[in-house]
Amino acid sequence: MGTQHLFSPLTIASPSGPGLTLRNRLIVAPMCQYSVDDLGGVPTDWHLQHLGSMAAGGFGMVVTEATGVEPRARISPRDLGLYTDEQQDAHARIVSFIHAQGAASAIQLGHAGAKASTYPGLPGLPEGTVPPQEGGWIPRGATTEPVRDGYDAPEALDGGGIAAVVRAFAEAAARADAAGYDAVQIHAAHGYLLHQFLSPLTNTRTDEYGGSEENRTRLTREVVAAVRAVWPDEKPLGIRFSAVDWTPGGWGIESMIRLARTLVSDYGVTWIDASTGGLDKSEFIEVGPGYQVRFAAALREALEGTNATVSAVGLIEDAFQAETILASGQADAISIGRAALRNPHWAAQAAARLGVASEENPRSIPLWRARW
Repeated sequence: MGTQHLFSPLTIASPSGPGLTLRNRLIVAPMCQYSVDDLGGVPTDWHLQHLGSMAAGGFGMVVTEATGVEPRARISPRDLGLYTDEQQDAHARIVSFIHAQGAASAIQLGHAGAKASTYPGLPGLPEGTVPPQEGGWIPRGATTEPVRDGYDAPEALDGGGIAAVVRAFAEAAARADAAGYDAVQIHAAHGYLLHQFLSPLTNTRTDEYGGSEENRTRLTREVVAAVRAVWPDEKPLGIRFSAVDWTPGGWGIESMIRLARTLVSDYGVTWIDASTGGLDKSEFIEVGPGYQVRFAAALREALEGTNATVSAVGLIEDAFQAETILASGQADAISIGRAALRNPHWAAQAAARLGVASEENPRSIPLWRARW
């Protein structure tokens, strides 16, 4: 099999300028590390080595984990934030190292909503909401209904609270630019706040943010507009969606495509990553190798003729599997998660497997003795 796809350069468009060119089409998906030391949201040496090792290992772009746009936006008290100068400076250190390895750097900005203030997803820790006396807080969501069994009931965001969330996204995006990030990905997937507003399963509001699809997508459109207004036009803006809720009556692929078309045509979004699920309403998730690729393929077909880049994610773990997805036109790029967590040099090894010449292998120079 040829390597003209996976290890060919990819340019993600932007509203102005040449866009962002990646050395290859492999993107490290954002993966929470639950490794903040002081509960203050500041990146640590762990985040530097975690993200830096994958940049050294040959990936085209590395995406920082879901990063809270304000303190109550974090999934857990040990997650990253981007709302203080100290956090921004620590992010800038990581970005600088990633760039030095020849990779681009992106950040996923998110708000966990009713899924905020939960225990870190680490062995030996309980599940559910962290109480305030243990460093947690009262989460806020689309309604007062918990989105997952065992989670505390959130407070429902009112109009002022929604406006504050939109401002927080914009302020975090401005800090991301100051830290040197090349791209921003807005997190609208996996049952977190924007997804909670998008899905009829969790959004039972009766105001202008609930009911019709137009109303349920309003918050996402407002966030994207606010971020795009402060994010430089020469830099790409992305978004991650859950394409389906895997439950009848939930958010689905048709709704995602309609919203994606609007965001691409009217809001300056040029990169969309298609994931699925995340709400605690699923009946059955059809998990298997590449199980979410079909949704990326449907989205890519729907966006044919636009300047949007579509990345596929979800149990893509083999180099030939990834190459086939691109060669068959199902996506423009591949997001690698758990496989990169297991092996930060996945990209360099994939290049070797696909026949990329040693002198063109994207790994950092000090790793040359690995002889991929």
